Amino acid sequence: MKIKELLVEERPREKIKKYGPSVLGNSELIALILGYGSKQKSVLEISNKLLKNYSLNSLSTLSISELTKNFGIGEAKACKIVACFELARRLASFVPQERLTVNNAEDVARILIPQMSYLKKENFKAVYLDSRRRIIKDETIFVGSMNSSIVHPREIFEPAITEGAAAIILIHNHPSGDPAPSKADIEITKQLIECGEILEIEVLDHLIIGGNSYFSFREEGFLNT
Repeated sequence: MKIKELLVEERPREKIKKYGPSVLGNSELIALILGYGSKQKSVLEISNKLLKNYSLNSLSTLSISELTKNFGIGEAKACKIVACFELARRLASFVPQERLTVNNAEDVARILIPQMSYLKKENFKAVYLDSRRRIIKDETIFVGSMNSSIVHPREIFEPAITEGAAAIILIHNHPSGDPAPSKADIEITKQLIECGEILEIEVLDHLIIGGNSYFSFREEGFLNT
């Protein structure tokens, strides 16, 4: 059956958007990788034929020439299949680097000053930490001038909940080069600390980067030690 002959909600692309990849069968996932069929066969026919002749494990070992010769698919489609399985192999063998541990504001500043000191607009970032103060990830939350109307606690704390973070460090830059906090910076920091207390996710610090220097709310006594 061709993709166009399926009900819209049964098409692989619609299913993966609505339900996620786990609900798709192997042939549907391969069909999405291939993208489209040929004049003779639909993409689902091609993917079904591949799986009829080979298990996923065997299919993952085929070369581009074997795929094009035995199944009549073009090099572009064969390259997609080979690339997909190569990514899977690399993921299976991936060994994450040891997470960096944050002991103080300087540790964070050392990492982020090179990334943020040259920015022409204010960028607000959050660094998410595990219970041992190791960095899980850092994320840019928004870009633009700081004020309470655009700093949404939900956007800041949602990744912390998703990643299972125990604490966060807030960072933003001042393109002027002066890291001194504004009134709005102080108000926003207080608001986010209160939100963290409710969620039991500690706001360890808020750093403002200006040029090659920084201001730490904790070091300057704005946060409880």
